[in-house]
Amino acid sequence: MKKTLYLTCALMFSITISFAQSGIIWNAEKNLAPSASGNDHPRMVLSRSGSPMVVWNHDSRCMFSRWNGTGFTSPVMLNPVGIDVAGADWMGPDIAAHGDTVYVVFKQTPENSADAHVYCLHSYDAGVTFSAPVRVENIKDSLSRFPTVGIDDAGHPIVGFMKFDANFSDSRWAVARSNDFGLTFETDLKASGWSDTDALICDCCPGAVTCSGNTVAMLYRDNNSNLRDTWAGISTDNGNSFTYGLNIDQQNWQIFACPSTGPDGVILGDTMYSTFMNGASGKSLVYYNKTAVTAQNGSAGIPLTGLFPGLTQQNFPRIAGEGNALAIAWVQTVSGAKQCVLRFTNKKAQGFPAAYDTIALANAVNCDVAVGDGKIFVVWQDGGTGTIKYRSGVFTNTSATLELAENNALSIFPNPTNGSVQIESDAVMDRVVVVDMLGRVVYVAMPGARRVELLLGAHIGSQTLTSVVGSQTLTSVYFVTVWVGEKLAVRKLVVSGVR
Repeated sequence: MKKTLYLTCALMFSITISFAQSGIIWNAEKNLAPSASGNDHPRMVLSRSGSPMVVWNHDSRCMFSRWNGTGFTSPVMLNPVGIDVAGADWMGPDIAAHGDTVYVVFKQTPENSADAHVYCLHSYDAGVTFSAPVRVENIKDSLSRFPTVGIDDAGHPIVGFMKFDANFSDSRWAVARSNDFGLTFETDLKASGWSDTDALICDCCPGAVTCSGNTVAMLYRDNNSNLRDTWAGISTDNGNSFTYGLNIDQQNWQIFACPSTGPDGVILGDTMYSTFMNGASGKSLVYYNKTAVTAQNGSAGIPLTGLFPGLTQQNFPRIAGEGNALAIAWVQTVSGAKQCVLRFTNKKAQGFPAAYDTIALANAVNCDVAVGDGKIFVVWQDGGTGTIKYRSGVFTNTSATLELAENNALSIFPNPTNGSVQIESDAVMDRVVVVDMLGRVVYVAMPGARRVELLLGAHIGSQTLTSVVGSQTLTSVYFVTVWVGEKLAVRKLVVSGVR
């Protein structure tokens, strides 16, 4: 079977950007939510097919959009009319997914009212339809805020939320699990209080729940007499009890004001990978921690970048991982520009490389990241336009053999060329990517065939597309990467002009 591919300069502008420091091939940024004020705090997960699903706050509404194969669907409001949602740059609705089962949680306003509750909605069809909201916390004499949701291996939601007495004091983190896929929730359990029996929590800092196997971790910022390091309450029986805590920060940050920022984490195997902001150095820096959850003791976090010239602050880190891949995204201000940046590794046992990728150059306020099946997605709040923006990329998954086994498993001919190029493989090619010498992606295709043809300077319908070298006749070098499953091969392609 043969397919014809058109290798063109015009596609460069729609696909664009580059192999970054991380080795990720990034696509251009696009708008997810229309330009409007009040779009903030996006959160993202992936469906069974690897398609992103995003929730965010928009003027006290919980908005949702999903990728349908060609683009994001028009945003829909998940909260019923009459139930306003608590949200801001630094807090808002949360989302979790297990295959095509999706859960979204939000807190009703006003937060300090006993009649305002935490709600959970479920979808069993990857966000095509959602249930009516189900009340999570069954408390009559307490107040709640900052819900966060995880999913156990069976697909049941586990919801963490901040809990107070009727006077909005005695702050602690509670966890309520469901055993029927979000139809009802069990009585909540206290998950915090591990630094000291009298310690409270930072009552203005959101938290995060992460689950794997029988382990559930409730990550939160502590407040032990204004010592506001990050901790994780650990359950080893799938959220039915919390028996110990891990200090995953240990920077001894003493602060008498509200940081309004919390941690995030993911459990891969026996290890919890987490990230948080801490200001003990005198500047707000993002830290990273790797701790075995069975060790029952914490370890000190390390700064992802440390101080460098032009850096004013870093904040709002988010983490995601799958297999050997691990990514942390955060926002930072450098020389006055509010950037969204990312550190990525596809060899998590070896740690992160020294450099980071810059996802957005300016106006980034808050962000999130998702990783799965060789793909990575970053979504962020743009404070300049009022939009929610996203970028996607692809990377090599090192959990499989990387190179096609035989030297003759992939051939490209003629090479050099000044016209068409034939690509042949011993197996069906899943993805073909062509990159120029500057690292710019000039073509991406999913051929699903053993043989394809690249035509330079081709005509498609009435539209004339210029070749990758345009009208120039100078020799140019490109790199062709072909994926067969998770194996890949890279070949150099020399183009000497176009006939």
